[in-house]
Amino acid sequence: MSAYFETASGDLAAEALRSFADVHHDLVWHHDQHGFLASRDTAAARTVAVLSGGGSGHEPLHCGYVGRGMLDAAVPGRVFASPHNRQVYEASLAVARPGGVLHLVKNYTGDRINFGIAAERLAHIGIPCARVLIDDDLASDTQDIAAGRRGTGGTVLVEKILGAAADTGMGLDSLRELGERIVGGCRSLAVATAAHTSPATGEPAFPLGAGELEYGVGIHGERARSTVARRPLGNIVELMTGELLKAIPADVPVICLVNGLGATTLLELYTAHGQLARVLREAEVPLARSLVGSYITSLDMHGLSITLMAADSEVLSLYDAPVHTPALRW
Repeated sequence: MSAYFETASGDLAAEALRSFADVHHDLVWHHDQHGFLASRDTAAARTVAVLSGGGSGHEPLHCGYVGRGMLDAAVPGRVFASPHNRQVYEASLAVARPGGVLHLVKNYTGDRINFGIAAERLAHIGIPCARVLIDDDLASDTQDIAAGRRGTGGTVLVEKILGAAADTGMGLDSLRELGERIVGGCRSLAVATAAHTSPATGEPAFPLGAGELEYGVGIHGERARSTVARRPLGNIVELMTGELLKAIPADVPVICLVNGLGATTLLELYTAHGQLARVLREAEVPLARSLVGSYITSLDMHGLSITLMAADSEVLSLYDAPVHTPALRW
């Protein structure tokens, strides 16, 4: 039996989306038929709309980032499932600007297929569309995974920076090029001490012993490349940070995201950030900006991810630009 509350419609994601739009009606509007959210307030200088989406269960990603300075629209699917290509197409039509639409797509097979079909349909009616593929997950950087690295925590930073760039009036090709550059300098790694609860069964998505740690877990509960013995948080963060630093450009400042996967406390996340900052100081890597909290979750998984993004002055300026969405604002 599911551990989640039942709803009258049996569709928890759809009902939550309607309620989310009601609560944040000053910032977003909801298209009930096609199941997407769009911003009520975007910069007039934008010539290109920015759209993202993916499975539910990762809240506040993506709907929490619709608004000024980030996304024009977000398209959620069912829990851990890609949105339908018609949803993506209709949302793109609703928010398209004279310069077209930029799709920010996490590297999962279903997302790639459905966003790809939508892009083909847009091209058929003359709406320019480009894609930035987000593939920051270091744990899936192996030849054993045919699809390649997954898209995970770096998605939040990519949406923030490209949303700010779009606000400057940047064109479609330039946005795509910037997106590919920042994704290339961004890597994430996640660990978990307990799996999320499966909505279908009410049981943990995978077994994990009391003294075990899943090192390199995915945001859909994909098993890690290794299950290791638990160790103090500082040791775990030091190991994660060392791997991440080897995978991004050296000798440049970084933006970090210390992210909770759903059931992790802020006490743990800020402690992890403190350990991360120590490791970076010792490695003489400038920590330019930090974001700490639960920004891309995996239902109720107890774990955390660390994202590091290489950041030059342009990227830092775009990160610092004003943003006003339900889940992120400064």
